[in-house]
Amino acid sequence: MTEQKKLPARFYISQQGRNPVREWILELSSGDRQTVGKDIQKVEFGWPIGHCALLGHGLWEV
Repeated sequence: MTEQKKLPARFYISQQGRNPVREWILELSSGDRQTVGKDIQKVEFGWPIGHCALLGHGLWEV
């Protein structure tokens, strides 16, 4: 059985269709991309985690 995401990550997309978070991640070194990916995975599968703030309308700062 595959563990389900508790909180799927969604990234900002501008009205022009740009995805600046994805663009930033792709500019990182391979090792840094892996670190960021693991951190995102921790949030998606390990929610709730500490040090988070509700910004409103279902948006959280992690």
